[in-house]
Amino acid sequence: MTQLGTRIDPLAQEVRVDGERLPDPKRVVYLLNKPVGVVTTNYDPAGRPRVVDLVPGDQRLFAVGRLDRMSEGLILVTNDGGLANLLTHPRYGVEKKYLVQVAGVPSQELLDKIRRGISLAEGRVHAKRVDIRSQHKQSAVLEMILDEGKNREIRRMLAKLGHKVHQLKRVGVGKLSLGNLLPGQCRQLSWGEIEALRHDAIAAVGVVEAGRIPATVREERPLRAGGRGRDARAGRTRTRQSGAGGSQERRPRPEVPRRPRRPGKASSWRKPRGG
Repeated sequence: MTQLGTRIDPLAQEVRVDGERLPDPKRVVYLLNKPVGVVTTNYDPAGRPRVVDLVPGDQRLFAVGRLDRMSEGLILVTNDGGLANLLTHPRYGVEKKYLVQVAGVPSQELLDKIRRGISLAEGRVHAKRVDIRSQHKQSAVLEMILDEGKNREIRRMLAKLGHKVHQLKRVGVGKLSLGNLLPGQCRQLSWGEIEALRHDAIAAVGVVEAGRIPATVREERPLRAGGRGRDARAGRTRTRQSGAGGSQERRPRPEVPRRPRRPGKASSWRKPRGG
């Protein structure tokens, strides 16, 4: 819109000048170094400390993704749902880097298994990269990079392979890192850092559109020809070859009559009125 007096909704629309998106002061993103013992949920009946209690301001915020209570490190806290979708949806494959101290020293064969994938209850999970950062007599520190996030994925994956996790720390998300932040400290991301996160997430799957960055990951799916429904059945066509020249004639398929319902029988999932 270029007309004076045009009204917009800053929470639902983007404003750009010469192709550059203008900052939205109502949307904030904090980078927090989560300490051990803090939960990422917004509602905790037990009254334990939450990550949203460690960032300033009185806005309604939420954590992007999850770190379990006994894990620590980098977590983002924001009120930007579009950015949260870009960073957590598996389609975009945003990398998260972890340092994991485990009991014992995993073999190269076991590390290869982690890269190929481990079967858990909800399906196969894997690390995009995993290497031994340092090792001792009875423990080792692994550097693991994941591009997906399932509940307690690293702990469950390593436990299944016989290596209990002693400490787990997330040290990076995309190009962001903890830097010099101490546990419990946070800083607000600049607008440039937020835009870089958006661009990198979308560019990773090659869906960058000229002058426009989608705010969510939901896509419109075209209806399939001949889909379900009475109208679809009536509108379906079939092709028949005719004549020596191979010309095609398209004839509409006749509508299939529907079976009448048995009188007096109510649907199994809806209570009949007046009953």
